[in-house]
Amino acid sequence: MTVFFKKAERKNAKLRLALAGPTGAGKTFGALMLAKGIGGRIAVADTENSSAELYDDIVAFEHANLQPPYTPEKFIDAIKAAEAAGFDTLILDSITHEWSGVGGCLEIVDKLGSTTFRGNSWGAWSEVTPRHRKFIDAMLQSSINIIVTLRSKMETVQTNNGGKKKVEKVGMKAEQREGIEYEFTTVLDLTHENLAIATKDRTRLFLEPRSLTEADGIALKKWLTSGSADACIDGNQFLELQYLMQQAGIDIEKYCAKRGLNSLHDVQQQKFDETCAGIHSIIQRTQQAQQANEQQLHAENEARLENDYQAALIDIQNANNVNDLNRPATYFKGTKYEQQILNACQAKSDMEGWSA
Repeated sequence: MTVFFKKAERKNAKLRLALAGPTGAGKTFGALMLAKGIGGRIAVADTENSSAELYDDIVAFEHANLQPPYTPEKFIDAIKAAEAAGFDTLILDSITHEWSGVGGCLEIVDKLGSTTFRGNSWGAWSEVTPRHRKFIDAMLQSSINIIVTLRSKMETVQTNNGGKKKVEKVGMKAEQREGIEYEFTTVLDLTHENLAIATKDRTRLFLEPRSLTEADGIALKKWLTSGSADACIDGNQFLELQYLMQQAGIDIEKYCAKRGLNSLHDVQQQKFDETCAGIHSIIQRTQQAQQANEQQLHAENEARLENDYQAALIDIQNANNVNDLNRPATYFKGTKYEQQILNACQAKSDMEGWSA
């Protein structure tokens, strides 16, 4: 497929932000302050025994208390439910449980490794990794803002200084799959002093460590909506468009190449409804053509069966023995002419005295 280059232009976006920190660092509070600044309806999917509800005086939000097992699918369901309910921001507090919590990925691997895969942990990962990836994709493709929290712990290394071994602290490490930080636009590490330190920040709003406030959420909202107005479609729209094209039998690769798109992800928001409407028309015309073909085929079959029926009545009338009646009786079995044929065969048998 041809690769198309065009002028770089940041589009409007949805937030993908992670807050990592030890217990007591203020992850839930910080997430709620950011969501408050962003505005709109807020949902919290809570794995921390409803601890988020302790902050109901800070901002109005709706709450779901997630219970074990913390499978990837449970978090996917939470994302889909928040999207369907029309929330603007979803806080997943925390996604560490999806990885190392009760019934999370690590436990699933241990269970599969000791049962289904008989000690082969690599085989177990081959089943669990795609499930974890679907959870990540659900976050990335979501049509709403996503803020996640992650537990973290101090990471240490052993050094050798002049023959003396020494353990040194090298920073905080989030309890999730290695490389999880690559999936987010912004990753903030929270210290015990409730200071947010950016370890990754494409927004460039968190250059200096500070406590998170509503003002940071307002700044994020401004950044998210300050891109080009002709934003590209989001993940849900991509999946809808892909499904429609498959239903319509459209070659997606050729469709993109003709329009200078690298993929359907490059379709503009403002053209989404128009594109879907056009594909629906194609699907409708195809269905109408199929129905017309089916009706024509049905009419031809009915006419053929009628002709066969008339010919069979003549064959029955000219039958020379009872065995000659077997063929028409068998041929029309299960058709609308079955009873008439059986009646005609019986009448012929009675007339010739074959019934006895």
